[in-house]
Amino acid sequence: MSKVAFVFPGQGSQVVGMGMDLYEQDQLAKQVFDEANALLPFDLVDVIKNGTADDLKASRVAQPALVTTSAAFLAVLAAAGVTADYVAGHSLGEYSALVAAQVLPSATAAQLVNRRGELMEAAATGAMAAVMGTAETDLEAILATARATSDEVVQLANLNCPGQLVISGTVAGIEAAQLAAKEAGVKRVIPLKVSGPFHSELMAPAATEFATVLAQTTFADAILPVITNVDAMATTAAADFKVKLEQQLTAPVQWINTMDYLIKQGVETIVEIGAGKVLAGLMKKMNRSITIYNVQDVASLEATIAELGGK
Repeated sequence: MSKVAFVFPGQGSQVVGMGMDLYEQDQLAKQVFDEANALLPFDLVDVIKNGTADDLKASRVAQPALVTTSAAFLAVLAAAGVTADYVAGHSLGEYSALVAAQVLPSATAAQLVNRRGELMEAAATGAMAAVMGTAETDLEAILATARATSDEVVQLANLNCPGQLVISGTVAGIEAAQLAAKEAGVKRVIPLKVSGPFHSELMAPAATEFATVLAQTTFADAILPVITNVDAMATTAAADFKVKLEQQLTAPVQWINTMDYLIKQGVETIVEIGAGKVLAGLMKKMNRSITIYNVQDVASLEATIAELGGK
């Protein structure tokens, strides 16, 4: 039987105004935002509605904003009977997946990632870049050259789809990798607009401190499998999530393997829930036979409910 997976976007997908049409039209969605607001040290709705792109870029703001926006759409989908067999999220999006699997209440997830963002911002300065059209083994060789010539940190951070990989490290490390990539014949290395060297060893101080936060947070066992970033494995045990979320801060996002896993389980329909269409685009590059829905505003939400509601 055909199966459905919900997937959730990560940091970088945030846009001013995201989810606000739903917030203003649906009481259930408004409740999701208001409950998060009550636990956060800033007015989330005000920043999303009236802030600038720079206001939303800060990790401590972007992370709870994205998770809460996804959770609001998710709540309305669930009320309409749209359900999934599996869930997964890209980096930060894993927290939205945990909300979908009832591991964490959405407001708790927002509070948790607000602290995660603060720790990530404090851990290190650095940069990230997307490397296009290069195989993982070739890129690893390029990064080894960059590390040897610069004595800087630079490593693989995201395996997004074949031909689209992301590297992370110090600013000098990324520059050395760009030079090494050019010398190796790589034509496109695109700097990313992020606030730090995510998914690299430079996040180790954040991971250590965040482990304490995770230990103090109550997690439930998942009601459906969450395909986790660090190993692309189906996970349901509450204790396992705490370990993997700590590891996630320094480990590469195994998105290619995550999508491969879902396809092998018989998933034929993927619903991307939250801001943007990044994950839909990645899936189209991997497997064009998958049916994809995007839920990022009221119109797309209603269209998806019309197609999938109550099935």
